[in-house]
Amino acid sequence: MPEVVIAKPRVGKFNKNAARRVRVAGKIPAVLYGSGLDPVAVEVDPKQISRILFSEAGHNTIFDVEVAGSPAAKAMIVDWQREPIKDQLIHIDLKRIALDKLLKVSVRVKLVGTPIGVKTQGGILDQVLREVEVECLPADIPSHIDVDISGLELHGVIRVSGLPHSDKIKYLNAEDATVAHVVSIREEAAPAADAVAAAAGATAEPEVAKKGKPEDAAAAAKKPEGGAKK
Repeated sequence: MPEVVIAKPRVGKFNKNAARRVRVAGKIPAVLYGSGLDPVAVEVDPKQISRILFSEAGHNTIFDVEVAGSPAAKAMIVDWQREPIKDQLIHIDLKRIALDKLLKVSVRVKLVGTPIGVKTQGGILDQVLREVEVECLPADIPSHIDVDISGLELHGVIRVSGLPHSDKIKYLNAEDATVAHVVSIREEAAPAADAVAAAAGATAEPEVAKKGKPEDAAAAAKKPEGGAKK
């Protein structure tokens, strides 16, 4: 059975002080919107929202949200904010969804196995895309997309076109976008070496300028002596 989130309507002014009072009371201020209905300011249980966010499907979890005076609706978490120091949830955006309409969501890419290029060829695995954008019906949203990379050799590349495809989901990323590849240690170290060289070149220029100043001063000092002999 889907999780049921009980959302209590908020009343009064909707400002920072009001939101702070909601959090002091142990709840999270939230907004429920979508499906052509007016947005509703509500408060929800932070433990319940955290449980959803840390579940296998994460923010793509579909659940029932119940607001007093309104029928239950299917919803998803579409945005959330955390307090940076204590890492506590401070605001949630909930969106009503229709099970018969396509959604665009981000789905985690999970790499499975250890590439041959890492095991036997001394390479390093680099995952470029950790999430991909897909379009599908709510019931077809995958919790994650598994990609077997055990056969990936040195310099081998997994692209979006190589991800598992089905008629239920459509990838919105470019087909030739790199998801993961195995690179050599030299390739990995090259950008760092270039940065060091660039930094060395930048510090060398002032040294040249400094060396030129005494020579210019010496040349200028000789000119009056030559003029005096004439």
